[in-house]
This record gives sequence, structure tokens and C-alpha cells, in this order.
Amino acid sequence: MSKPLVVVESPTKVKTIKKYLGKDYNIAATVGHIKDLPTKEMGIDIEKDFAPQYRQIPGKQKVIRALKKEAGNAEDIYLAPDPDREGEAIAFHTIDILKKKGRRFHRVLFHELTRKAVQEAIAAPQELNLNKYEAQQARRILDRLVGYEISPLLWRKVKRGLSAGRVQSVAVRIICERERAIQAFDPEEYWSITAMLAGILPPQFSAKLAKKGRHKIKIPDQAACDQILKELHAKPPKVSKIIFKTTKRNPAPPFTTSKLQQESIRRLSFSGKKTMILAQQLYEGIELSNGESEGLITYMRTDSTRIAMEAAEEALSFIKDTFGKEYTLEQPRFFKNKKKVQDAHEAIRPTSVLNTPEKVKPFLNKDQAALYQLIWQRFTASQMAVALINNNSIRINVGDYQFNASGSTIKFPGFMSVYMTTDTSLEDQKNKMPLPELKQDEVLKLLQYDPKQHFTAPPPRFSEASLVKELEEKGIGRPSTYTSIISTIQGKEYVEKNKTNFNPTELGYIVNDLVVTNFPELFNIDFTAKMENDLDRIEGGEINYLQVLSRFYDPFKSKVEAAGKNMLSVKGVGFAVEIECPECKKQLHIKYGKNGPFLACGGYPECSFSCDYTRDQKGRVELVPPVSDTTDKICELCGKPMVVKRGRYGVFIACSGYPECRQTLSMNSDHKTVSIGIKCPEKGCSGDIMERQSKRGKVFYGCSNFPQCKFAIWDKPVKICSQCSSLVVAKSSKKKGEWLACINKECDYLEN
Repeated sequence: MSKPLVVVESPTKVKTIKKYLGKDYNIAATVGHIKDLPTKEMGIDIEKDFAPQYRQIPGKQKVIRALKKEAGNAEDIYLAPDPDREGEAIAFHTIDILKKKGRRFHRVLFHELTRKAVQEAIAAPQELNLNKYEAQQARRILDRLVGYEISPLLWRKVKRGLSAGRVQSVAVRIICERERAIQAFDPEEYWSITAMLAGILPPQFSAKLAKKGRHKIKIPDQAACDQILKELHAKPPKVSKIIFKTTKRNPAPPFTTSKLQQESIRRLSFSGKKTMILAQQLYEGIELSNGESEGLITYMRTDSTRIAMEAAEEALSFIKDTFGKEYTLEQPRFFKNKKKVQDAHEAIRPTSVLNTPEKVKPFLNKDQAALYQLIWQRFTASQMAVALINNNSIRINVGDYQFNASGSTIKFPGFMSVYMTTDTSLEDQKNKMPLPELKQDEVLKLLQYDPKQHFTAPPPRFSEASLVKELEEKGIGRPSTYTSIISTIQGKEYVEKNKTNFNPTELGYIVNDLVVTNFPELFNIDFTAKMENDLDRIEGGEINYLQVLSRFYDPFKSKVEAAGKNMLSVKGVGFAVEIECPECKKQLHIKYGKNGPFLACGGYPECSFSCDYTRDQKGRVELVPPVSDTTDKICELCGKPMVVKRGRYGVFIACSGYPECRQTLSMNSDHKTVSIGIKCPEKGCSGDIMERQSKRGKVFYGCSNFPQCKFAIWDKPVKICSQCSSLVVAKSSKKKGEWLACINKECDYLEN
């Protein structure tokens, strides 16, 4: 009889678990999902209770053969994919692959990959969770219905390859609406007055004008400011009230998935995707000094702030031994979860607080070490004593005007010795200038008044961290999906990242306006959040998943049918804008063609005027004057004049003898070509490699014979490879520095 088989999700776990379970078990990995809905059809039988038609994922045949081989004649199969909805689906699909008469299947949940946790989970297996599987199925079916019903509409009305998603389209909507709020914002002028003062004892300090009488003061312009300054100079500043107060500051709870992503983005400048990859590595196991792989953190996909009593007690003991009794709590500190949070997993914490960042640093790469330190510090601080802050507030009267000054010093750092969130730091607190010792009714020396002009600011654009926070607060998606949502909307070119902030693209505006206009309820934030709540209720056994699907589909289908008839086509009519055609005075329309969005006359075909456009800071459409189509260049191949053309990659120069002559050149704003002096490596092509710019302004390198030759790469070519005659390109990274490499994957040419 074969040994029992333990099936995990990730192959990197296999080595770790083998060491913990010894030779009594076979271990195999599914390498993610092994079944899914088909890629080229809906794959849902709506008439038969939305039955999903799962297929083996192409390319997984080798994995499935290995699973069957490792299972052999085993009577017991322990299903140990990740302890979330996706893991539960993998477990059910594994049963479909390995089911056999007399064979028993057990579900085991590894919330952390330590020897004790793994052995305890195997010793106490559970039943599979049908509710959790049905919640995953409902989400997958909903996403498929939305994607497969709405995306084809966008193909017909805008262009092929676009997609709409139940959650991704709401994320795009949030970004578009924020950008339009910024565009609509009109700044208002206001002024502030700061008094620089000195008492009998040093140091000097500043106080801000806050009130006149009992009313909060508002200074709209310089004239009002000058009048107030005139009145202030007529009276001496005098201390009217002194408040000394010691406040307690509590630590933040251990990380949930979204909070880890937000803090990692802000503090470490890691993307959400990178954060989750690193967290997965720390969870799955790192080989430490004893040669044994050990999971360093608990499961990294969680909404919960709950921690195990055992972990809390270990932390208290460590804190007492390391920092002293005054930093230690008498009882563990536990944090309440927000309402409706699923509590299946603990918060993200170190599997053992004894694995300090210093202890494990030699076995981690730089990024792993940085993220582990963040997780370890946040958890350890959550079990430390509160910080005590001395806050001093002083009220100063100048006639009827009231100025306020405040300062703070740290009385006892407590948890702040280990960790603080990104908004403040222990060093900032230490370096704050304290207020001088002052007495009630003390007359102060006025050093100067400092008036300043300000303007109100528009709402900020979303960074990755603030977008994750917004999605979490609005209940859009789940922490495990935030990374894929952000990747998708960037990949589809609905939004672009300008340094650290997201901006909608013109395509993003167009698609958002179409789907929101035609599906206002579906892509509503509250509706999407309610749907996420329904998925949680399915998992909790409160509601049947077929009820959720049926309630959603009937009105959705009606909307799709209506949109098929009524959705505006930007291939055809387009969006009207408040600009007249310069040739016939009819209204211009935004349309979408093979080279992207453009303006065209609404009187087409009678008037064929068209041009590019841009938007000003208020989002208003502005015409871009057409580029002159003549140049002073002569084609080197046939001797005919070269003319300016526009293609999908922007403006370029082409031979006027097209199609007989297909010579093309790239150009910059002053019509100079940018050749790098290297021939195209494609067989049979006589073109040169040219430096070009993408629509987003990113430099790439392509053949001068485009569009006949479509060779293009991002890395800069520097020479022809001496080994295989392909291109050698320059590469660089922060870790490796700079080097040269051949683009031919079968060639091993490398050069520092």
C-alpha cells in the first residue's frame, strides 16, 4: 500500500513539509489551480443553475500525472492547499482528479509552516468546507458573466482586446472620478499669521493665530491680513492659559493583508505585488542555520487582527527579557476585528518572535529581510506597553485675538522603541522643540509676525497605497485581489502611473464613461461592496450561492441587451465635445481608431476634418495642430520625398512612394531621425534599428522598416553578438549593476 499523500499548492512548500513529516508521507504540489473555466468560451450553463464547466488547465498534464503517481494506491489523501477560498477550490478540484473507490480525502490547514503547526494539522484533519468552495465558485462565475457579457460590447464600440470587470471597472471609476474632482477644483486664497515669541526663559517658540473672540478666524486675502496685523501690533501678547497633559498612545494591531501592503508601499517603496511575493516566500519557508526550512510568518492573506494566545505569551516573555519589565504588559493585548471581517486566519505575524530580524537576516535577501523586519516589529510592538507623551498647550491673547502653541516630549517611549507607523517616528518626537516654561498672564516679547498666503489644495491623486486603502474602506474586492486589480487596470492601459500616482488615460475615461452610463448599478461602489459581502455570507453559510447568482443575473442580462442597442460607439458617432469644427462649424466628436483617440467632425462624411487632441488642467479638450506632412528628406532607397505619417506608435517619417517603397524613419519633434547605427537582426530585413517613443513617451528600439518589420525591444542594442549574430543589449538593475547580454535565449553571451 502506498504512503498517504499530502497535496500542497506551491512546490516551494514541498521541501519544508517533507522535513517535518519525514518518510511516512509522500508530498506533491498542484502548482496553483489545476482546473478552471475554459478560456475561449463562457463555460457556464446558465440554464442549469449556472453550472461551471471546469477544464483541466492547459499545460497542467505533467503536474496531474505526477499527482496520480505520488498518490499510487494510497487510501488517505491530505489536501493542504492554502487556507483560503482559492485553496479550497484547488482541494475540491484535486479530489476530482484523484478520486478512487475506497480512497479518503482530508482537509488540512497550514496557517504557518512550522514543525509543530504542520504535525498538529496532519494529526487533526478537517472536513472540506463546501461553503468556502461555493463562495469561490460564485465569485468566479460572477466575474466570468460580467467579463464575457460586457467585454464584447467594448470590442464592438471601442476596440478589440478591451475588458470590463466586476471589480476592476469600479477601481477605474474611482480613479476617473478623483481626477475629475481635481479638474473641477477651484483653489481659494487664504492667509495665516504666525507669531514668533519669547518668554523670560528660552527657547523662542511660534504660535498660530486661531480665533478672534469665540470664532475661528478666516483670513480671505491680503487686505484682511494687513488689517489684522495692524490691530495685533497695537496690543502685547500675553499668556492666558497653560495646559499640561500626559496622553497615552497605543500601538497599531498586527498586520492584515491590506495594511501590510499599504505600509510596505509607503515605508519600503515595494509595490503591492512585490510585497505579496516576498510575504509568500517568508510564509512558505526559509532555510535557517540548522539547515531546516522554516516558515517565518503566518499565512499572508487575512482580514483579521486576531493572534493566538501562545504567540502573544511568547512575545510578552521576549519583551520582558529584552526590554525590561516596564515595557511589558501584564496580560496580552488583543484587538477587535472590524465588523464582517472573516476570522479564519490570524493576523500576519512572525511564527516565533524569537526569530528576531537580526537572527534571520543572514538567511534572507535584502528585500525579504526588510519586509520581515516590518512584520516582526509591528507584531512585537503590538504587545508592548503604551507610550506616554507629555503635551503642552499654551493659549496666548493679543487683544481679542487668540494664538495657540503646542509642543510635546516623550515621557516613556513604550512600544515606540520598536515600531511606529509612517505618519510619525520616535526620532521626530524626540527632535520636536519643547515649549519654554511660562507663567499664567506672563507678557511675552514679540519677535515678529509672519503672514503667509496659501491656496486650498485639490484632493490628491491616488498612490498605490492610498488606492489599496480606498478599496479596503469601500469594501471593493478583497486584500488578496488588490494586486491583480491594480495590475489589470494598468495592463489594459486604463490608468497609468505618473511617478507614484495614478492618472486615468484617455482610453480609461472612454471605457469608464461607457460602462458607467450603461451599467450604473453594476459598477456602483455600494453595489460592488454588497456583492463582496454576499460572498462572505455564502462562505459563512448564511445564504445560498445560487440565490446570489440568480438575483444578480436577471437584471444584469436585461442591462446587457439594452446596452447592445444603446451604448454609444466611439468607432462611429463618438462623444460630442463643446468645440466647433474649424472647417464646417459643426460639433467635434471624440472617436477611437487604430491609432487611439482623436477628434473628428460630427458632419462626417460630408466633412472629413480630424485631428489629435489633448486636455488642459481642467480636463477641457484642446485641439492639437496637425503636424506638417512635408519634410526636406529624400528616401535613400528610391529617391522620392519623405513625408510625415502617424501610426500606432506615434509620428514617423515614411517614403511617399508607399506601397512600392516601404522605407520609414523615426523622428523627434524637430524631425531629426534617431538611428543608433545597428542593422535589424531579422532575416531578410535591410532596416536599421531606430530609437522610438511609445504613446506613453517610453523609449524603445524598433526597425526602420516598420510596419513591414515589427522587430522591437525595450533594452538598448549596443552591438551584434560575436557568437550568434543576434543583438547584444545593455541591461541594468540595482542588485546586479550594469551588463551586456544577447537577446537570443539559446546564446550564453554575457559581458560586464
